[in-house]
Amino acid sequence: MPGRRKPLIGVPACMRRLGEHPFHVAGDKYVRAVSDGADALPLLIPALGDGIDIADLIARLDGLLVTGSPSNVEPQLYGGPASAPGTLHDPARDATTLPLIRAALEAGVPLLGICRGFQELNVALGGTLHQRVQELPGHLDHREDPDSPVELQYAPAHAVRLTPGGLLSRLADGMAEVRVNSLHSQGIDRLAGGLAVEATAPDGLVEGVRVTGAPAFALAVQWHPEWRFRENPLSTALFRAFGDSARQRAAGRSS
Repeated sequence: MPGRRKPLIGVPACMRRLGEHPFHVAGDKYVRAVSDGADALPLLIPALGDGIDIADLIARLDGLLVTGSPSNVEPQLYGGPASAPGTLHDPARDATTLPLIRAALEAGVPLLGICRGFQELNVALGGTLHQRVQELPGHLDHREDPDSPVELQYAPAHAVRLTPGGLLSRLADGMAEVRVNSLHSQGIDRLAGGLAVEATAPDGLVEGVRVTGAPAFALAVQWHPEWRFRENPLSTALFRAFGDSARQRAAGRSS
């Protein structure tokens, strides 16, 4: 409807040092997937941890997109062993996203998690992670080749089997499998309570989950649907459904 405001979708930032200064950053591909794919207004949320009034922020949001990142969730947050030397962490992001995810779900704010965001959802609800999936017997190496061009890094890498009757399956017009990209080392170990499996990789790794009983859209995937989302029917449908749920919340709040 002309004149109706676009829903406001929060996008938590990562903390990065660029040169001598720290910055709060979010990838352009996520911002544009919200703006163009979900037809919403993206709001970048700084990684301020308890410096943010989470309840006040959640009351202003119509959706929450929790993005991927090169960093890993700190293992002490899920009772895991110490990380391998050189592992990139972002404690400021952890301190922001984990309580934000819990608050969003409690308030019924639509949520979409991608890659790190998928892992954060599992940790926020009490699950655990594998830190180096490629070292587990019988598992694929899910990492990208850092020496390949970015187009190859984000190219389809393996199939995922979609749970029959699940949300992802419905968004994929009932397809049993789809091919996805793969750019991660961490993965779900113990699935958190309250999450239902929506997709699994050929090695059995969980790659898509839905929050059971959520009153609004609440889904997360291990792959990167934001990458050239217009070229992939499932990615296009995923962001459209997320945006539609955010619009429903916005309409309800404005009325």
